[in-house]
Amino acid sequence: MSPEPPPPRRADVALSDLAARQVEKLSAPQVHRLDRALVAISVRPDIGHPLPGGQLRDYRDDIDGVRVIYHVTLRHTIVVVGYVEV
Repeated sequence: MSPEPPPPRRADVALSDLAARQVEKLSAPQVHRLDRALVAISVRPDIGHPLPGGQLRDYRDDIDGVRVIYHVTLRHTIVVVGYVEV
């Protein structure tokens, strides 16, 4: 029996200054909803829709009411979050 493949490597998530200030103003339930979105993005950085210009992506989770604008590094190892809405 062959060994199971390792789980996919998650990208690290970094918040821009603006996004960090936005997160500071969120309630605990809002932070929890945002955390779920950030985990989804870190596992699949290509999950968001590309915005015009090609570098930024827009991820929306309509069920949780979360929107994240982010940029992914070339090797998909770091996700830089520029803007959040919850």
